[in-house]
Amino acid sequence: MEFSFDNNMPIYVQIARIIEVKIISGEYSPGERLPSVRDLAITLKANPNTVQRALGDLEECKLIYTERTNGKFVTTDAALIKNHKTKYANMLANDYLNSMLNIGFDKSEAETLLKSVNPNKR
Repeated sequence: MEFSFDNNMPIYVQIARIIEVKIISGEYSPGERLPSVRDLAITLKANPNTVQRALGDLEECKLIYTERTNGKFVTTDAALIKNHKTKYANMLANDYLNSMLNIGFDKSEAETLLKSVNPNKR
């Protein structure tokens, strides 16, 4: 996995977001054990303390939990995962709309353009 971090946002926030997306997209399944802090740090090319801070944030919002001596696991609370997914989707939609407004589209034009995008193309 190749990640490039944005210098305008703390790395631990970006790492938390990467893991959150893996959870809400289903790449990490409910109840699944997460890779160790060390393995995540190696994969992300980040300091283990930074990864630990990101995981702490995810644990604080209940997306993950710790089982003493067994590691960290994804929550099994499907409603919580769905809630985070909806919040993340709203953030992306808001970012899209703001970007379109910034380049001169109005809301209606931005919506029309979005509807015209082929969902099968990536």
